[in-house]
Amino acid sequence: MTASIHQLAPERRLRRLELLVTRRLDGLLQGQYLGLLPGPGSEFAGSREYRPGEDEVRWMDWAVTARTNVPHVREVDADRELTTWVLVDGSASMDFGTAEVEKRELAVAAVAAVGFLTSGLGNRLGARLVGGNRRVFPARTGRNHLRAVLRALFDAPRVPAGDPPTLADGLAGLARAARRRGLVVVVSDFLDESDWAVELRRLAARHQVLAVEVADPRELEMPDVGLITLVDTETGRRREVSTSSRKLRADYAQAAAAERATVRAAIRGAGATHLPLRTDRDWMADIVRHVLLQRRLAAAAPRRGGAA
Repeated sequence: MTASIHQLAPERRLRRLELLVTRRLDGLLQGQYLGLLPGPGSEFAGSREYRPGEDEVRWMDWAVTARTNVPHVREVDADRELTTWVLVDGSASMDFGTAEVEKRELAVAAVAAVGFLTSGLGNRLGARLVGGNRRVFPARTGRNHLRAVLRALFDAPRVPAGDPPTLADGLAGLARAARRRGLVVVVSDFLDESDWAVELRRLAARHQVLAVEVADPRELEMPDVGLITLVDTETGRRREVSTSSRKLRADYAQAAAAERATVRAAIRGAGATHLPLRTDRDWMADIVRHVLLQRRLAAAAPRRGGAA
């Protein structure tokens, strides 16, 4: 059954969301710490021989290489305490949804999953909302702090049309705030026209970055429902469109697919990991599959002391 939160009563939705996320993630939260997005930490753990095609040159241990005349790379252990920063897009385009949830609600659910996946072991979570009030939550530990963040995201005021926030500015502000290397999760539909890809690349140069892209099926395909009025949620502009035109629907789907492909390419080109979520899919199942895939990739990666 598709996970849904839009029908939850205000006084119970946080608790229900927490139970939903933790139950579906049962087993993933146990065992050795691997994090939501496994990768190198910052504690030096020795060196091993360089494997062409597998290792990055930036991890070369030049001192050992000079002593042995054999290329070596540095190895690091994962940090036991992780600082996670979440940037949530609160622009007007997020106030849209034609399926189980709105994109805004799906964004809150994604933040909840990230928060519970990275909680424990002294890990800290900070959050920034790119929206009308541009809320900032310092990085702190504990479930109570996470619940406060989720409550604020649920209650954030809608952004009026014509006054869209800039995702690039939000990313730049986060880069200034997140000084310690950690995990950065950006939750957005990435429909912002600012040069967000440049700022995302700058973040990925220092942090591990997960880009959670939220989308609705009506943004990808236009149904045949006759004459409709389309409204640009970012600018408020309106236009009447006849959806009975087969060519129009095909052109719309082609343009939407090209736009999504451009977003995917920009995210991956920035060095971030991409997690697409849709309002008409089981978002918890998609998150679980993503985490399992990341952990399988981490387990299959060459380990310290292995054969060269």
